[in-house]
Amino acid sequence: MLKKFNIPGIVGLIVAGVIMGPNGFHILERDASIVLFGTVGLLYIMFQAGLEIDMIDFKRYKVRSVVFGTLTFIIPITVGTLVFLYLHDYDIKPAILLASMFAPHTLLAYPIISRLGLSKNEAVTITIGGTLITDTAVLFVLAIIINSTKGTTDAVFWIVMVLKMIAFVGVVLWLFPQIAKWMFKQLESEKGAQYLFVLTVIFAAAFLSELAGMEAIIGAFLAGLALNPLIPHTSPLMNRIEFVGNNIFIPFFLISTGMLVDLKTLFTDTNAMLIAATIIVLSPLTKYAAAFFTQKVFGFSLLQRNLIFGLSSAHAAATLAVVLAGYEIGLLGESALNGAVVLILSSSLVSSLSTEKVGKKLAILESRRKPDLSQKPDKILVPIGNPKTIERLLDLAVMLKNPLHKAPIYPLAVVIDNEHAEEEIYKKNKMLQEAITHASATDNDVQLVSKIDVNVASGILRAIKELMITEVILGWNAKITTSNRIFGSVLDNLLSNTDEMILVCKLIQPLNTTGRLVVIVPTNAELERGFLRWIRAVKLLSTQLGAPIIFRARRRTLNKLKQAVNSSKPAVEATYQQYTSLNEIANMKSELKKDDMVVVISARKKTISYNSNMDYVPRVLSKDYKENSFIVVYPEQYSEHQTVPVKQASMAYEEKEI
Repeated sequence: MLKKFNIPGIVGLIVAGVIMGPNGFHILERDASIVLFGTVGLLYIMFQAGLEIDMIDFKRYKVRSVVFGTLTFIIPITVGTLVFLYLHDYDIKPAILLASMFAPHTLLAYPIISRLGLSKNEAVTITIGGTLITDTAVLFVLAIIINSTKGTTDAVFWIVMVLKMIAFVGVVLWLFPQIAKWMFKQLESEKGAQYLFVLTVIFAAAFLSELAGMEAIIGAFLAGLALNPLIPHTSPLMNRIEFVGNNIFIPFFLISTGMLVDLKTLFTDTNAMLIAATIIVLSPLTKYAAAFFTQKVFGFSLLQRNLIFGLSSAHAAATLAVVLAGYEIGLLGESALNGAVVLILSSSLVSSLSTEKVGKKLAILESRRKPDLSQKPDKILVPIGNPKTIERLLDLAVMLKNPLHKAPIYPLAVVIDNEHAEEEIYKKNKMLQEAITHASATDNDVQLVSKIDVNVASGILRAIKELMITEVILGWNAKITTSNRIFGSVLDNLLSNTDEMILVCKLIQPLNTTGRLVVIVPTNAELERGFLRWIRAVKLLSTQLGAPIIFRARRRTLNKLKQAVNSSKPAVEATYQQYTSLNEIANMKSELKKDDMVVVISARKKTISYNSNMDYVPRVLSKDYKENSFIVVYPEQYSEHQTVPVKQASMAYEEKEI
């Protein structure tokens, strides 16, 4: 109903809680089940915020996050303490507690940001980081006030608190990822068990956070950061996490929050009305001041400033923790409790409305600024031959697909035209059904393709032409068939008869457990037609896997690589190492870890970057890299009737001379 008035659905759920709760028409009780699911929903919001954050940007903007977190803590708590101390005649401790209610914030409007595709915007990244800073600071202040009221703030208290916090952070950010990587390898085919394991991690981190003297939401957020590199954003597991959270747990949290509002008591308690009015005015003003100064310091746009304000103006979790703790120890009364609940409702309205309005404008602006990385949309063909490799090849295709384009992925089954064709069609169709079931779990479109042809290579080539395919992802059993071929008859025929980018894959490890991408680039690769396209593919893969890239190439090629990588989105963590010859691949094994993936950029014969050593690379990989996943990439090339531009040809000649 509220969406008809352009009011976000988040507000509708909170209002529903007010109307249906015990303080409204009393249709529902705020019983243990509502509280339990609401608590899980709150943890889910914080977990998803940590899970969806761009870790490269998070590390890059950590200083900005600290600055914003400090401003959004100091300004509200300072102004609030002075107001309650001098205007409302509170003592120092209750004044600080009341001010602490609107210093922290909850990422209540984060689902709106996620839906609009703005989760990687710099303003969003520093707001999420700032949430961790300000909430931790507020809970730290709360612990000091509570313990000082009880008379237990000696040196031992401080030492124990710091040690517990260090131990907690170490366990969640170091030990949990190690356990998760091992578990995901064991549970690769058990999708339901993977989701249950993720829930276990969330709850375990929240529990350990409380043991360490902090709020559970801090643990949930750190759990998201810990699992961030292991759960690709386009994976079926991520799709399940978002679906269950956004449609079950988070709505419960919003409804349970609305149930706390007691409008009758609020309007009959003069003191509660004064406190509520003070909080409602001060909270958005101080939060806007923090966003304003952050914008001025770092040169953000007006839209980004308003987005920071919208995201950081909602109060729920830490605010409730502060006021309930103060109420229990007798520093705050019922008036403060009612005022806090009104703050939660009003700030939720302001946050969701502001974020929705600004987010739409920013999303439109960003869509116009995004670079056109390819003239053609991605149309990826995945020939299916071995049922054991279907899931990994489709997962790779989903990760490599440009998120700006909505073209489907094409699983292909080729049946040879002979007396067994009917039986083979039946078998292939069963495999294709498995493919579409798996791919649909990632929320990507899939279009099944079947071909009957004289041989497999001919069927694939015909599909490439008919569907105007841009990339082909092929599985390889890593067996060299004859001495005069690179891979085998099917793959070699494809390389000889198509100009499109082909990725030949041997995926040993689950993709989400990949540690690093080691990319070997030949001399003059920057002169090939498909140079920018394969760079984009490698960067997308790095972003999805949360794996840093190590580029290895000759000096001049490395310089071109740096320029191309740094001048396009998405941002990745990359290092550049110089090598002397492609033959170094044979001696590189000792430098690799088991979870590293090797990506070799190869070339077809008669192209600028081709040299005869490339034909032996697959042999080296199949013989010496049996424990590592690897991909051999044949970039898009010019057709034989096309010629390389004169400038490029002269540059290639100069490079070979050097």
